[in-house]
Amino acid sequence: MHKVKLVSVSPDAEKNILYIARVSSNQENTNTGLIGYLIRHKHWSPFEHASMTLEFTTSRALAPQFLRHRSFTFQEFSQRYSSPTEYEKYEARRQAEKNRQSSIDDLPEVDKVWFRQAQSLMAESGFLFYEEAIKRGIAKECARFLLPATTTTTIYMTGTLRSWIHFIEERSKEETQFETRQLALEARGIFKDQFPIISEALGWSQ
Repeated sequence: MHKVKLVSVSPDAEKNILYIARVSSNQENTNTGLIGYLIRHKHWSPFEHASMTLEFTTSRALAPQFLRHRSFTFQEFSQRYSSPTEYEKYEARRQAEKNRQSSIDDLPEVDKVWFRQAQSLMAESGFLFYEEAIKRGIAKECARFLLPATTTTTIYMTGTLRSWIHFIEERSKEETQFETRQLALEARGIFKDQFPIISEALGWSQ
């Protein structure tokens, strides 16, 4: 169910970034090599003049990792107004010994099966209790306390290209939680499609 979708993007973003970056020189110069120069020398301000909005489908468990990026503007599915109907399923991994933020995918299948079954049991029970609470007239904003952390949510993220570059680079790192990293890589794929010149300068074109 995890997925990332493009919602909107600034038109002619790369062209306009170049035009704005050359405010003190010849703005008719269309040589795109300046993009690489800006990135190499960490002149990020021109990249704040274009933006992109993406839609993320994920879980309430992972959503806080996105919300930490405070340079973005967010809109999230509200469980106070609408009833959630789905939950995300995750695979179990072993805790890494040297890095407390990492995990290793080498657990025995029997433990992975147990983890899947445990998630299903917890989620299905939570949704049953949630539905019963609604039937009893309990407000959605209270009933949602019974839902599991794996409940599916939708987040809209709007940010400048500077913010997206930082987000993608940080959340694509090996120490990032695997599921979050997969979403960041999907976002990078969209970024590459929309901004090929910038992506090549960043070394993302591979």
